[in-house]
Amino acid sequence: MAGSQIPGFSGHGGDPASALYRTRTRRSAGAQAIKGLLAAAAVRGGGGAAALLSVLTTTGIVITLASEAVNFFQVVGLADFFFDTDWAPLAGGDSQAFGVVPLIWSTLYLTGIGLIVAVPLGLGVGIYLAEYASPRVRRILKPLIEILAGIPTIVFGYFALTFFTPTVLKDIFSVDVSVFNGLSAGIILGILVLPTIASVSEDSLSAVPQSLREGAFGLGAAKRQVVTRVVFPAALSGVVAALVLGASRAVGETVVILVAAGNTPNLTFDLTVAHQNMAAFIANTARADVSQGGVAYLTIFAVGTTLFVMTLLLNLVAIRFVRKYRQVYE
Repeated sequence: MAGSQIPGFSGHGGDPASALYRTRTRRSAGAQAIKGLLAAAAVRGGGGAAALLSVLTTTGIVITLASEAVNFFQVVGLADFFFDTDWAPLAGGDSQAFGVVPLIWSTLYLTGIGLIVAVPLGLGVGIYLAEYASPRVRRILKPLIEILAGIPTIVFGYFALTFFTPTVLKDIFSVDVSVFNGLSAGIILGILVLPTIASVSEDSLSAVPQSLREGAFGLGAAKRQVVTRVVFPAALSGVVAALVLGASRAVGETVVILVAAGNTPNLTFDLTVAHQNMAAFIANTARADVSQGGVAYLTIFAVGTTLFVMTLLLNLVAIRFVRKYRQVYE
């Protein structure tokens, strides 16, 4: 149309298409500046240096854990560590025991309780924001949910200890739990990882092309059928990534378990008693009065190596699953 302006460009007479070559918006200028900075960093090796720094950091962590773990296993046998069910590395004399099974059990058990809470709620929030909420509601709710992920974990821990356990579990639901218990810690752990699952799954669902939804509606499918049979399967790889991120966060969580669950490893299904996961043991022992180089000190690295391997295996399985079911759209 003659004399019309192209949105985002301001011309000064003449053909409006020529304004494309004369004037840039602030956003396009900023994008070009960022592109130039990234290109300069790549030319000067800055990008490679940043990547190399992350690789060296990870390598240093692995070497530190492995070297100290080797020293530990020269004193304690692998069979005693991985199959014994008694765990008392800080006890004196003959009372010391190094069976890590109770710690592994509590780690997986409390993570499972947290995921039971976080997965349905997180996926429900993600589906609602991506498929049912209006743009205005989405703009309000999603930042609020993501703010929850920014709350320090110590706040969640003391919330579980001073409010959730005495008020919600004991007073409202009349659950006979001890002051430090696995039930409160597991539920609050689920609330802690809920924003991660909700945000990542919402991003994955929103990335599904609108043409798939329109095609399903054109075939007469209802909204619920479109969401469950078209959109959700198409975003499955992203949803799995959200679940893995949430599980990894729960497995490695320290402060909530340290504050709310106590420091007593228990090989039991009873959630009303104290529990201790692997990360909480590392934090509790690191601040204890243990001599550096002693076997009690070396247990920190043995448990840390075990936790590292567990998390690595979890992520490797998830990556394989995501690559197998990933769908790429034009």
